[in-house]
Amino acid sequence: MPLQLITAPETEPLTVAQAKAWCRIDTNADEALVTALIRAARTFAENRLRRSLLTQTWCLTIDSFPGPSLMGVPWGVEYTLPGHAIILERPPIQSITAVKYIGLDGIQYTLPGFIPGTGLPGSSNTFVDLTYGGTVRVDDPLRLTPPFGQIWPIMMPQIGSVTVTYNTGYGDDVDGTLEGAPFGSPVPEDILTWMKLRIAALYENREEVVVGTRVTVQELPYIDSLLDYWKVEIP
Repeated sequence: MPLQLITAPETEPLTVAQAKAWCRIDTNADEALVTALIRAARTFAENRLRRSLLTQTWCLTIDSFPGPSLMGVPWGVEYTLPGHAIILERPPIQSITAVKYIGLDGIQYTLPGFIPGTGLPGSSNTFVDLTYGGTVRVDDPLRLTPPFGQIWPIMMPQIGSVTVTYNTGYGDDVDGTLEGAPFGSPVPEDILTWMKLRIAALYENREEVVVGTRVTVQELPYIDSLLDYWKVEIP
């Protein structure tokens, strides 16, 4: 897989107490089960949205830097993926840990990193985040390109020559404030509500199928629509 999870979240966006309160669980006997259901609901939401909820580290491995240059970027289009851009998925993107490539001499080199959304280039003024013109916007996939007039370094023409390691997610805390997250943003309430609904359904229905002679299964149509606004679209 070109995109691999390196470090999983250390916490969950909901506490066991919050999930138990939503599900009206009065006993402590099922806390291990509730913990597993919280993790399952969070993973389901992240995969469905193509988004990271809590701080985690990802590594993108590609065979070469993309090309060509800035030619072909359409005028007046709000968001495009130029041919020379590397796109980093699973937003919000917190920071880029390292961009590494193998040179023609077989040595692995590291490019300067930067904090996305600031418009500030790396220390050597070589690479810059051009997502939304460098404005403060970390809630979308991040595009990584060299600045105008420059090109990507020449790398070894072999598979897996380029890696990008970066941190994603809204933060680490689970108390509803998520201090330290980008701009103090919490996990969106819509996603948390969807997780609670999913956890309750999984708690009450622990089998894959419903067996009965006169059973009607009726889904509530608005449940999954809670996630619609937060789905990540890749251009």
